[in-house]
Amino acid sequence: MERVDDQDRVRGVVVSRRQAVREGWLHRVAVTVCRDERRRILVHRRSEHLSRFPGLHEVMVGGAVHAGESYEQAAARELTEELGIRALPRLLFTFLNRSGLSPHWLGVHEAVVPDAVVPDPDEVAWHGWLTEPELRSALLEWRFTPDSHEAFSRYLAFRTAESSRRQRIDERLSSRGEHPWPTLPAP
Repeated sequence: MERVDDQDRVRGVVVSRRQAVREGWLHRVAVTVCRDERRRILVHRRSEHLSRFPGLHEVMVGGAVHAGESYEQAAARELTEELGIRALPRLLFTFLNRSGLSPHWLGVHEAVVPDAVVPDPDEVAWHGWLTEPELRSALLEWRFTPDSHEAFSRYLAFRTAESSRRQRIDERLSSRGEHPWPTLPAP
């Protein structure tokens, strides 16, 4: 992986993830909030034999960004490796995350994925689909990775802000007699 600075700029130094964590060097991690067609969110429990956060639950699927990869490429690769699916996650935002094992830039994505995922048993011990209210309760009751709490809170704030922005655009266009979304003919 590549070391990055406090502005998320690549420093050109390639290091191992173990070394970056041990030394506290900034690096990049890409994660994806996976939703199904019914807007449920995929939650999983990490395998017990993993070195980082064994047995804890996560709201996101992801991992380290390899040298030369973009956040989006890393997120897509991780979905294939961990869930056995191919999807094009959409990068929503990045932030400097200090709640994990070491500080890192976290690229948070979203993807709509099939609900029939086939998780890698070496990575995922259990998975399930939760509605947003069910997930809010689970976050209070189950043990989650530190990243899950902060990243999911930021994800919800981002979605709320994006929804408000779209509503303002819709209202502005509607007041001018324009329709923000195409009108489909009746079946």
